[in-house]
Amino acid sequence: MLHRSSSLIFYFYLSFENNILYLGKIHLPLITYITAHFIMSRIPRNSVAVIGGGGNVGAAIAFSLIAKSVPAEVLIVDVAEKAAKGQALDISDASFMMPGTCRQATFQEAGQSDVIIITAGARQQPGEPRSNLIDRNYKIIKSIMDSLKPIKSTAKILVVSNPVDVLTDIAQKVSGLPREQVIGSGTYLDSGRLRNALSNITGVSPTSIHAYMLGEHGDNQFTGWSSARIGGRPLLEHPKMHDIELDSIYTGIQRKAYEIIDAKGSTYYGIGICAATIAEALLNNTSQVFPVTNYIEKYSCYMSWPAAIGSDGVEQSFDVKLNDEETKKLETAVHAIREACEKYK
Repeated sequence: MLHRSSSLIFYFYLSFENNILYLGKIHLPLITYITAHFIMSRIPRNSVAVIGGGGNVGAAIAFSLIAKSVPAEVLIVDVAEKAAKGQALDISDASFMMPGTCRQATFQEAGQSDVIIITAGARQQPGEPRSNLIDRNYKIIKSIMDSLKPIKSTAKILVVSNPVDVLTDIAQKVSGLPREQVIGSGTYLDSGRLRNALSNITGVSPTSIHAYMLGEHGDNQFTGWSSARIGGRPLLEHPKMHDIELDSIYTGIQRKAYEIIDAKGSTYYGIGICAATIAEALLNNTSQVFPVTNYIEKYSCYMSWPAAIGSDGVEQSFDVKLNDEETKKLETAVHAIREACEKYK
């Protein structure tokens, strides 16, 4: 055991874009070494920009990144600069014991980040056609991309704004980044709600239930019941699933968001933790599988589908087995997404 007065050789270094600045070796008392190590661990190695960070969704994502101890500099960017400043100051107060930091930043700084999360977008007005909403959000996404340029060539873009599948396609086209580097939050939150509901029925932890909402984050999403598994067995073979009306589970998942919006105006905590988890996978190269919006060559479009996410973005997508009914629902979702994207080639 080392005595606290023992000396250690400690190497100070700073790493920027994988270039190491070597400052030399110093003999330090152990207690000083520990202090220095803590200080060095507080220097984030990566940066995550949250566009629209002055709003509820953006702030929830930024806070989740800090709370999850992601070692990154979180940049809050918003055209509403006062709101962005307030959120950054507030969130920074939560970071004093975490490896991450948080501050307000410019669009130009955001463009050089490792991960760029887009939460900004217009909300659908009562009675407004979906096509009008997409038109308005196209203009917003294009404006954001123009403000970010030049965008770092290795940056990964995570779109959270809705309709996320269509806007992810637009973001990829406008940014010029490779398809694997531009993804959307997809049906990750919907799938989480599904797993929570199934956990309540089966008594099994949500993390041990493998089931997805697929296709489109929206009206055309569907549940992949035939591919769902629990303990290596088909989910529908679980004894507690035998008398369950599957449509009621789907309806409950669809209704939950509306219930939250009716009660408090918007949803942001759930998507906040989901987006932060995806960003963490991008930064730490975890190769975790999420049902995110990614480009599927087989269908020639972006859609919500399971993919392994790592430091290069989408590492691989998976061929999910579907029955005939689910295949028809997938085709409906694909048609809706492709039709909407066709206008923005």
